[in-house]
Amino acid sequence: MTSNRTVAVFGAYGHTGRFVVSELVRRGLRPVVSGRDASKLDAVGAAYPDLDIRPASVDDPDSLDRALAGASVVINCAGPFARTSGPVIDAALRARIPYLDVAAEIEANLDTFGQYADRARDAGIVIVPAMAFFGGLGDLLATAAMGDWTAADEICIAYGLSSWRPTHGTRITGQVSKQRRDGRRIVFTKGQMVFRTDAAPMDEWTFPAPLGRQPVIGEFTMADTVTIARHLRTPEIRSYMTAAAVKDLSDPNSSPPVAVDGSGRSSQTFLVEVVVRSGGNERRLVASGQDIYAISAPLVVEAATRVVSGLVHGTGVLTAGEAFDARDFLESLGQQHLSLQRP
Repeated sequence: MTSNRTVAVFGAYGHTGRFVVSELVRRGLRPVVSGRDASKLDAVGAAYPDLDIRPASVDDPDSLDRALAGASVVINCAGPFARTSGPVIDAALRARIPYLDVAAEIEANLDTFGQYADRARDAGIVIVPAMAFFGGLGDLLATAAMGDWTAADEICIAYGLSSWRPTHGTRITGQVSKQRRDGRRIVFTKGQMVFRTDAAPMDEWTFPAPLGRQPVIGEFTMADTVTIARHLRTPEIRSYMTAAAVKDLSDPNSSPPVAVDGSGRSSQTFLVEVVVRSGGNERRLVASGQDIYAISAPLVVEAATRVVSGLVHGTGVLTAGEAFDARDFLESLGQQHLSLQRP
């Protein structure tokens, strides 16, 4: 446990990074804003005059060391994470501080678990990748829904997005992931990740009100599949995304999110329903809120606060559901950020 309230944010001027800086300031923490573009960092600093600004590049380890000096934890918001996570994790290990990121890239998440689990455990450091809407939220919901069950026959996640205007960063990371998997899709079935080349299936899902029955794209695998599969025993993870959101995401001409309130959130709403089935029994948990990028900030900041306060289960590379008391974590976000219901 530490009283150090300084948090380094790499990629602080990005869309999600700005939400993270704002949330840190709101909670009385001291962000150190970092990233490779000094002019963009200065723009963030103009909004928060007392911030410590430290330009750094993943190609310059010394600059990363300077950026993390004196921080209690680092939050990486800079994609593509396939390029940034490794160097920033290495810097965190050198500084002997925890690392968290908001990576939705499946391949980057798998790399983090595969390449850093032993090193982080040996160093006694906590690393929590994908601590965001995709990856962290679904994992927390699934873990809380499982409760005292030790295994499940299947875990389903249905994402009900009213729309999805991707940020520039989302488009770039999507291109990197597509290149790495050579255009193939990833599905978790029979206890393992498999590649598929056919088109994702169309389906329907009945969400709680107000969404109701919606056309969805099946096998819409996101980072939640990686995080859930790490620690919850199930042979099948099935995921679904509202077709309207996939259409928005696929439109090369769609504009970035547009702020509609003082916090910078867009009008996009989300509803995530997790269904866990075992031996004919079923458990459900639903979370809803506004703006999938904005909600990533309270998720990762709450995680960072718990990590530096010692409210974390173990060391090494952990998922959100492994690292924290899932039900308590979700409830701590409160109605301001997230509405929970068990249908």
